[in-house]
Amino acid sequence: MNPVVIRDLKIGEGMPKICVPIVGIKKCDILEAARELRDVSADIVEWRADWFESVFEIESIESILIELRKLLGDMPILFTFRTKKEGGEREISYEKYAELLIKVASTKQVDLIDVEAFISEHVAELIDEIKNHGVKVVGSNHDFEKTPNREEIVRRLCDMQTMGADLLKIAVMPHNEADVLTLLQATHEMFCKHARQPIITMSMSEQGVVSRVAGEMFGSSVTFGTVQKASAPGQLPVEELKQILEILHRDE
Repeated sequence: MNPVVIRDLKIGEGMPKICVPIVGIKKCDILEAARELRDVSADIVEWRADWFESVFEIESIESILIELRKLLGDMPILFTFRTKKEGGEREISYEKYAELLIKVASTKQVDLIDVEAFISEHVAELIDEIKNHGVKVVGSNHDFEKTPNREEIVRRLCDMQTMGADLLKIAVMPHNEADVLTLLQATHEMFCKHARQPIITMSMSEQGVVSRVAGEMFGSSVTFGTVQKASAPGQLPVEELKQILEILHRDE
């Protein structure tokens, strides 16, 4: 597997990296959340822009990204517009979705952009265009209804890899302990047999918390924690998450 290097961060080897989401409706809320992140043990910041009231105004987006860079220094910034279908705040047509992500990539103010891998049959072209701007792509898929079987999880991750994503992410919803085990088994199979790129997997909700801390053992390279508001069910506070990861890494 090929680690992905972003600024001074190497994703795909060693202890899983911690990504913290920023969610806010107004610019002042977003920047205040960023200020709070400067003193926590985060490796990556994800701006969940689907919460932002002026998300379709590229000048407003670029203005916030410039301020985020000033506040966060060299911490990598992941830009995400999560669609309603995959657990986000807004519905959007594919055409507007692609236009937004390409405009964001062209600002040169972000390091990574999340692309929902199965939003359209044209996603591979969108990924190529974003990467042409020098921005890495997180291919993603979120299933808030269920946990697909092991073979299907692996297939989806392989499809993202074929599309050209730099990091491959899937989040699924468990209904029982067996579902969590299915996600972990699929992660390990993908990591050992298929992955050329780093993978990011998680089983959501409190039932799936173990998947957010056991990544180094099974092959997931990034986990998500919170400082204020969680962006998905089951996220742990950052400092607790960091402590657990360090204990497990020491044991490894």
